[in-house]
Amino acid sequence: MTMIKKLLTSAVATAMMVGGAQAEISNDTVKIGYLADMSGTYRDLAGPNGLAALEMAIADFGGKVNGAKIEVVSADDRNSPDVASSTVRRWLENENVDMVAGLVASSVSIAVSDILQENDKLGIVSGSAASSITNEHCTPNHIHYVYDTYPLANGTASAVVKEGGKTWYILTADYAFGHALEGDVRRVVEANGGEIIGTLRHPFPTPDFSSFILQAQASGADVVALANAGSDTTNAINTASEFGVTQSGQTLAALLLFLTDVHALGVEAAQGIQLTTGWYWDMNEETRAWADRFMEKTGVRPTMVHAGIYSSTMQYLKAVDATDSDAAQVVRKQMMETPINDMFAKNGRIREDGRMVHDMYLAEVKTPAESKGEWDLYDIVRTIPAEEAFRPLSESKCPLVTSK
Repeated sequence: MTMIKKLLTSAVATAMMVGGAQAEISNDTVKIGYLADMSGTYRDLAGPNGLAALEMAIADFGGKVNGAKIEVVSADDRNSPDVASSTVRRWLENENVDMVAGLVASSVSIAVSDILQENDKLGIVSGSAASSITNEHCTPNHIHYVYDTYPLANGTASAVVKEGGKTWYILTADYAFGHALEGDVRRVVEANGGEIIGTLRHPFPTPDFSSFILQAQASGADVVALANAGSDTTNAINTASEFGVTQSGQTLAALLLFLTDVHALGVEAAQGIQLTTGWYWDMNEETRAWADRFMEKTGVRPTMVHAGIYSSTMQYLKAVDATDSDAAQVVRKQMMETPINDMFAKNGRIREDGRMVHDMYLAEVKTPAESKGEWDLYDIVRTIPAEEAFRPLSESKCPLVTSK
C-alpha cells in the first residue's frame, strides 16, 4: 500500500470514528507497551528509568482510566529494527496493546511506525532524534514528543558558528538518526556562512574512536562535531580529550548530549560544552519537585526523555479519559486539540504532522567551581522559542501536511 493510500485509509477511519459513534475502551483495559534499549548504548538516557517514569504517570493518574485498568508490558529492543518490529507486531496483533511508548533508536521508531499504521494503533516517540520521523516518515499513528535533530542543529550548531566556528568536520553515527542530524547541521552551518569540510561515518555502536578522532583532528577544521549519542558520544569525547583536540585549538561540539552523559563524563571533562535540550530538571520549582520524586524512585536525576515519557503518558491517558476511547485516531485527535501545560512544557502543542512543538533550551555545562552538587550540571544560556526551534510546516515533506 502506498503512503497516500495508507494516509487516506487512516483519514477515513478517523472521519468514521469522530463523525459517528466513538469506539469505547476495548476489553475494559488500556494496555501500554514500553519499548526501549534496556541494556545497550542508549540505556541510561531512557531504558529502565523511562519505564519508571511511565509507571509514575500511571500511578499519578490513579491506575485506571474511566474505570478501565491500565496495564503495561515492556521489552528490550536491543536497538534492532527487526527485534522491535517483531515485538510490536506481537503486542498489537496478539496482546491487545493500545499504545507503544519509549522508542529510542530512530531506526527502531521508523520501523515500528509502519506496523502501528498497519494496525491503526498509536505510538508516542520520546527518545528518538531523527527529524524525519515527523517529516518524510510521518504517519497518522505516531507522535514525536521530546526533541529532534532540527532544534539540535538550530541550537548548538548555530551558536557554535556564531562564536567563530566556521569550518566543520562531522563524525556521524551511521544510521537514520546520525544521517538526519548531519543533514540538519549542514543546513544550519551553511546558512550561517560556515562550511562542512569533511564528514566521517562510524558504525553504531563504536567502542574505539581513536582512528575517527585522529582523522577529524588532522582535518584542521575549527569544529569537530559529534553527530551521535549515548555511550558513542561519551567515548568520542573521552578519546578527544586524550588526543588533545580542544587543547590544539579545535572546538568539540556534542550535538546530542544527555544529562546522564554529562554526569558520566564529569564537569571536569565536560565543562564549557554547549548543548541543546528540551528540558532540565533544575529549571524551576515544578521541574525540581518532579525530579525529586523521580530520584526517590530511581536514584538518579531525569533526562529530558524521562520527563517526556511521563508527560506524554499523562497526555495520552487524559485523552483516553476525555474521549472514553482507546481508538488511535480518536485519541490522537484529542491530544492534538489539547495544549500541553505541565512540568515538561508550557503551551506545547501537537501539530498535524505529529510533532509536539515546545520551547527548547541552549545550555552550557558548568565548571567545577560553578557546580554545587553531583547533578548541578547546566546553565541555561537561552530559550529557543517553539516556533523557531522546530521545522516549520511550510518546509514539511509529511503527506499529512502536503496533501492538504
